[in-house]
Amino acid sequence: MNENLPPCPACSGAYTYEMGALLICPECGHEWSPTAESAAESGEKVVRDAVGNVLADGDTVTVVKSLKVKGSPAGIKAGTKVRNIRLVDGVDGHDIDCKVDGFGQMQLKSSVVKKA
Repeated sequence: MNENLPPCPACSGAYTYEMGALLICPECGHEWSPTAESAAESGEKVVRDAVGNVLADGDTVTVVKSLKVKGSPAGIKAGTKVRNIRLVDGVDGHDIDCKVDGFGQMQLKSSVVKKA
């Protein structure tokens, strides 16, 4: 076995192995991403989109469902691309700060976007 691989976070099993981009524990069947684990160990907050991709500052995302915007008769339509996002600690789960064309500066939830 490779001594450089970390033990399983679920059962602390020592027999983990790599399969593609994931680490797998044969004892309990747990699968995890080593990059998400290292970010969690260092205290960084990992923000994931609606399908589970890890988001980072500067990414381009696509809105997956239509959103109502207060003060606007038409909301943000599904499929709208938002470029150059910033990850923030917002209120009520709004963890993306961005500028949407036609609407200006606003905050979005990561659960309503997917990485483009």
